Amino acid sequence: MLSRLAQNIAGSSTLEIAAKAKQLKAEGKDVISLSAGEPDFDTPQFIKDACIQALLDGKTKYTPTSGEIELKKAIIQKFEKDNNLSYEANEIIVSCGAKHSIFNIILCAVEEGDEVIIPAPYWVSYPEMVKAAGAKPVIADTFSTNMKLTPEILLPLINKSTKILILNSPSNPTGGVYSLEELKALAKIILKHNITVISDEIYEHLTYDSDFVSIASISDELKKKTVVVNGVSKAYSMTGWRIGYAAGNSDLISAASRLQSHSTSNPTSFAQYGAIAALSSPLGKNAIKEMAEKFKTRRDYIYKRICSIPGVQCRKPSGAFYIFPDIREVLRGKTSMEFAKDILEKEYLAIVPGEGFGAPGYIRFSYAASLSDIETGMDRLERYIRSS
Repeated sequence: MLSRLAQNIAGSSTLEIAAKAKQLKAEGKDVISLSAGEPDFDTPQFIKDACIQALLDGKTKYTPTSGEIELKKAIIQKFEKDNNLSYEANEIIVSCGAKHSIFNIILCAVEEGDEVIIPAPYWVSYPEMVKAAGAKPVIADTFSTNMKLTPEILLPLINKSTKILILNSPSNPTGGVYSLEELKALAKIILKHNITVISDEIYEHLTYDSDFVSIASISDELKKKTVVVNGVSKAYSMTGWRIGYAAGNSDLISAASRLQSHSTSNPTSFAQYGAIAALSSPLGKNAIKEMAEKFKTRRDYIYKRICSIPGVQCRKPSGAFYIFPDIREVLRGKTSMEFAKDILEKEYLAIVPGEGFGAPGYIRFSYAASLSDIETGMDRLERYIRSS
């Protein structure tokens, strides 16, 4: 017997495609994957060394549920240096990845009947997390506004049940980055209607055309209404380490810590020491810069190639490592899910369909892959579309 919750939670379309791609690879097929949501670079050696030393020093026991105090201090310093935000240790929780941090916050901030506004396109897990908490995801359609939430779209969706707005900048899947002016316009409505913001900033350091701005930094009043979520997965290529964190109101953070104490307990002890090194060492900034420069080169190449294909429309992403073209003109009766499955079977190219992101007719490509793989992938895409 499955619970109603279990029956209502949808699977991840990204994982479905990834599983099929792995199967084909195991069969010896020459699969090019442009689907992965993780950097293709190895974790920098100085971070590994810090983790190894922690193991050698016996850092293998339970830690405080919400994270080691040394890591919290490193996170606090990061917020001060990068975002001009000031937090105390009791306003920080470290979890098993940024996804876990978001889930904890949602579970502690909403109840049945509450509504959570989520701009579409959205990361696949946001609506499912909201549903798991018993609340209702309210999808804000941003396709007519350059895939960014605007006051005109936000305001009509707010009612007495509205509890949270989830913002993701830079965005997965679009690569869009909100400017200071865009965030200030949203902030007026957020404060007027007393809405809590979950600001997912996991791709913060991967911006290419403008500086990143955290919505929490706009004003002290807005900071009090915002939970900032971040982590080391994307910027430091530490996806498998599972270290994320959230900063916000101490009561909400304390509740999330209590919840976490009954689910995962603390994040992995020795992984926390790798995160301390990532956030604290000057080598961390150098590692980020090197990766970001390579991602920018790849972005420019894949954007040029996609725009050269007749019938495919595309916005140039400003951050993260995704590009999200509109392929409706070339679907020829297929859904984007069917398109993704077919091109994987025929051309051995793994991409992610837009349905899971609330964007049927779109496809997400990750350029967290080598330039040679991207070039081959674009050749296969173009060949498939021209032959269909």
